[in-house]
Amino acid sequence: MLRDAVAHLDAETTGMLVAAATDLSLVVDRDGVIRDATFGADGLADDGAARWLGRRWIDTVTVESRPKIAELLGDAAPGTVTRWRQVNHPSVSGIDLPIRYSTLRLPGEGQILAIGRDLRAVAALQRRLAESQQALERDYARLRSAETRYRVLFQLAGEAVLIVDAATRRIAEINPAAARLLGRSAKRIVGQDFVDLFEPEGGKAVQALLVGLRLTGQAEDLSVRLAHRRGEARVAAALFRQDAGTSILVRLNLVAPVAAQPAAARTGALDVIEAMPEGFVVTDRDRRIIGANAAFLDLAQLAAEQQAKGELLDRWLGREGSEIGALFATLVEHGSVRHFTTVMRGEFGVVEEVEVAGVSVPGGEKPCLGLTIRTLPRRIAPTASGGRELPRSVEQMTELVGRVSMKTLVRETTDLIERLCIEAALRITQDNRASAAEMLGLSRQGFYAKLRRYGLGDLDGNEDADARDE
Repeated sequence: MLRDAVAHLDAETTGMLVAAATDLSLVVDRDGVIRDATFGADGLADDGAARWLGRRWIDTVTVESRPKIAELLGDAAPGTVTRWRQVNHPSVSGIDLPIRYSTLRLPGEGQILAIGRDLRAVAALQRRLAESQQALERDYARLRSAETRYRVLFQLAGEAVLIVDAATRRIAEINPAAARLLGRSAKRIVGQDFVDLFEPEGGKAVQALLVGLRLTGQAEDLSVRLAHRRGEARVAAALFRQDAGTSILVRLNLVAPVAAQPAAARTGALDVIEAMPEGFVVTDRDRRIIGANAAFLDLAQLAAEQQAKGELLDRWLGREGSEIGALFATLVEHGSVRHFTTVMRGEFGVVEEVEVAGVSVPGGEKPCLGLTIRTLPRRIAPTASGGRELPRSVEQMTELVGRVSMKTLVRETTDLIERLCIEAALRITQDNRASAAEMLGLSRQGFYAKLRRYGLGDLDGNEDADARDE
């Protein structure tokens, strides 16, 4: 029925029907040259497709798509449509234009009709899916890394720590230090009622502590005697939720004689700073680290505080040396800084966006600077339809107006614009260093000097390649 209905259509009507039914249609002659083209999808003509007329079809696609064009031309036959093949066309926006083609050889002069479907929307969805998958993989890796760190800290901690199920009082986990304190192996203790670890009188007090903890979420520390004459221990407990259940983290410390009391005097403000979920670091005026809490060590991916002491804070904090220099200059000049956005670079390559607040303490024998470092919530960056999004460092420079001198701001802005221009020139010339230097009006030596300054690309390998090209 359909074949009979369209059999009597004239050429003009047939052309209109093809143009309306497809996103793109091309008429190719015997030599593979595009003689006519119609565009049904928006934006195709503006994206460089209008310049294909008069060119060989195979020359309008990327290198890896040329064999597919050759097959589409070779398989085209009268009265039959070839199978669909996806090819990529270079575009003026720099992003390849994906089109799915099928061909049909027309009767008469042997011209070929190529009908295409625009796959830009599908490609955009695929890119978003890939980005989401990569984000999930990164989050999974971070969770796995966090669990590994927890396991290492739990096993190597010198303090006796137990995890107790709040509903049943059964011991779920115990670290080696707790097993040594109780004088039994961890396998024999796991699954036992926590109250049974203490003498009967102490067990009643511990039972009351656990009941109060479940009801109010808080409980004061108490001193009780351990079973089997293991001595008197101080019990500290905290409630937390995990996997839709409630557990209790218990710390046991032997009550030491008077000689050991000074070691237990590290309480109050120092304990609060150590337990803070936000990173805290103290440095001298030369930016060398004097002390840091556990949250800072996690951000820097360090195992112990000794790895950070004496090191420059610039090693982990800040995108560039000038950025951390501006932060400390403001601290010294004004005494405090708030909401300073930058990045924290971990020892193993993890980069986190953070917000820094700091204060300068000029008094005392050794003036010092204290900084709190808070990770910013992750935000999915919107996909830019065109152009290049400005980096966050520009926003930070504008926020520094009034905090640092104009001379410093102008110098940092000039460096940023220089870097962006070099990156744009390399992108336009497809990483051709000689063409990029000529485009920017720089000599070869001057261009390579700026590449080294901003750390762009493999300079040694590209210099040799450029020399061979000449």
